[in-house]
Amino acid sequence: MYRQDEPEVNLGQILEKIRSFNPFKSGGDGGGNGVAYFILGLFAVGIVFWLGTGIYTVQPGEEAVLRLVGRYYDTTDPGLHWFWASPIGERNVLRVDEVRRLEIGVRGSAPIPDESQMITGDQNIVDVQLLVQYNIKSSQDFLFKAVDPAGLTIKDAAETSLRQVVGQRAIDDVLTIEKEAVQEDTRLKLQELLDLYQTGIRVTEVKLLNVRPPDQVQDAFDDVVRAREDKDRIINLADAYREAQLPLARGDAARLMESAEAFKETRVAQATGQAERFVAVLQEYEKAPDVTRQRLYLEAMEEILPGVTKFIVDAENGGNLLQLLPLNETTNGTSPFSVPTPTSN
Repeated sequence: MYRQDEPEVNLGQILEKIRSFNPFKSGGDGGGNGVAYFILGLFAVGIVFWLGTGIYTVQPGEEAVLRLVGRYYDTTDPGLHWFWASPIGERNVLRVDEVRRLEIGVRGSAPIPDESQMITGDQNIVDVQLLVQYNIKSSQDFLFKAVDPAGLTIKDAAETSLRQVVGQRAIDDVLTIEKEAVQEDTRLKLQELLDLYQTGIRVTEVKLLNVRPPDQVQDAFDDVVRAREDKDRIINLADAYREAQLPLARGDAARLMESAEAFKETRVAQATGQAERFVAVLQEYEKAPDVTRQRLYLEAMEEILPGVTKFIVDAENGGNLLQLLPLNETTNGTSPFSVPTPTSN
C-alpha cells in the first residue's frame, strides 16, 4: 500500500509563525526578530533549569525511589544521579537504615490500657507493654504496596501478634519464665504479617517493656513471684552444696576402695604364705613324722610360754622333776618349768 511521506519540519516557518503571533511586535522587522529571540532564549533557559532540577544526591543509608509518569521506574543507591524532573518524573528519598520505634500499650510514660490489657491462655488478664524496632528493607513495597505501613498497619499487626502469642500461654509463664520466648515469637509473627501485607518493613527487635497483672491482684502475683525466686534460690544453694559434696564423696570412696584393695592384697598374701608354709611342714612331716611332731610341739610351747625358763625331761629315760629343782639358790625372777617330752602315739 502506498504511504504518503510525512512533511519535513521547517524551523524557519515555525519561527516566522512565532514572530507573527507576538503581541509585542512593532512596525519594523528588526524589533519583531529581537522579541522572538528573547522569548526563545527564555524558553531555552527554562528548559536548562528544568533539566538541572533532575540532578539529585542520595546519601549513605538512603535509597531513592523513582517514578516515571506516575509509575514505578527504579530504585537508586547512594551517589549523584539524574532523573526526569516533575511533572514527568518524581523521586522519593527514604532513610532505609534508620531504626524506627513503635510502642504498644504505652506512649512515653503514659500507659494505654486499651492496647496493653489482654487475655492469657488460662483466662487471666495481663497488662503487656511492647517496644518494636524496625527499618525499611524494600523501599518500593514501603511506598506503593501497603497503606500507611509505618503507622496504622504496623501498629495493628504488632498488637495482633502480641495478643495471639500471649493468648497461647499461661499468665505465670508470661510474667516469669517465658518472657524471652514471648518476645521472639511475637517478632516472628509480626514479621510474617508484615511480609504478607507487603509493607517492606524489617523487624529488628521486639522487647517487652512491662508485664504485670491488673492492680487488683498485683499483691497476690508479687507473692507468687517471690515464692518462685525463693524456690530458685534454694535450688541453687542445693546445687552448690551438691557440687561441693560430690568431690569429697568421690574422694572418700576412692580412698576406701584403695584401702580395701590393700587389705585384700595383704590378706591374700598372708593366706598364701600360711598355705605354702603348711604345705612345706606337711612335706617334712611326711618324711619324718616323729621329729617334725616334736619340733612343732617345742615351737608351740615357746610361743605359748615366752620368757619362762623351760627344762625338757625325758620321762622314758627315768628323768624326774626333782633332779632339776634349785633348792639352795633362786633364779633370776623366773621359776623353772618342766616340759615333758612328747611321746609318739
